[in-house]
Amino acid sequence: MIHFFLKSIGFRQIQKNEDLYEILDEVVYHPDERFMDRDSHGNDFACFSKYVGNDMGISVCGSFMEGNKFRMEYYYPFFIGSNVTTDEEVEIEHHVSNESCYGICDELKMGIPLVFYINNIQDIRSAAKSEEESVFAGHTIISGLAEKGKILFPIMKNRELSKIKQKSSDKRMNLMMQARDGDRSAMENLTLRDMDTYAAISRRVVKEDILSIVESSIIPYGVESDQYTVIGEIQKFRTMRNPATGEDIYILKLLCNGLIFDICINALDLYGEPEVGRRFKGRIWMQGHVSVE
Repeated sequence: MIHFFLKSIGFRQIQKNEDLYEILDEVVYHPDERFMDRDSHGNDFACFSKYVGNDMGISVCGSFMEGNKFRMEYYYPFFIGSNVTTDEEVEIEHHVSNESCYGICDELKMGIPLVFYINNIQDIRSAAKSEEESVFAGHTIISGLAEKGKILFPIMKNRELSKIKQKSSDKRMNLMMQARDGDRSAMENLTLRDMDTYAAISRRVVKEDILSIVESSIIPYGVESDQYTVIGEIQKFRTMRNPATGEDIYILKLLCNGLIFDICINALDLYGEPEVGRRFKGRIWMQGHVSVE
């Protein structure tokens, strides 16, 4: 089955399973990285990774059965960002259907737990001495694979307004830290601030477009816990080409709700021209490269 986000790293033209299997065979038989361990059933678990650029590629995971025959269980495209996004502690959870993992981070800047797919499962399995052992991590590099997106113009803002907004953001962060420690007064204050914000936006949307009011946002998408709809300001951008397919890819560094992370998107799936200061809006699959002690 062709992965939904495989096109994000430059495999948009893959339409047939035969073409996909050819690529996956290349990953398994000529990997850039390989990792082997025992899975929960006692079989030899293996993960093969091959890069199609400096920071992106495909990983194939599975088990070796009797006679050293490799059976692929799942594969996924991955993309590693260029900077540490959060230093908050990350709780590691295992998927029920396979050996992959996802991380849960209580990032205060978001206001909701950040859930992401872990793309360096090798480090997680090496750190855990048993399948039942809990693993915690930090210093996470968040990244995203974008299905499609569009470029939005920046909202109007001036220096004085930016200072006021920064002070308000700092105050909110302090209140959230106090609320996380159990301060009921801070919880009530945050509730009142959210009600005021909602009332102000409700008045403005009568005469203004919502995208001219909301500078950035990150909202969970559908039932998939690690997929989000984001609006973020472009801090940097660059292009690269998948050497295997010749497809062009945009790498965008976004500022979104106070978080800075990179996303990649196929150039054919991006509507508009990216520029520093403009905004990106689209659906992304959130991934994370975690640092485990």
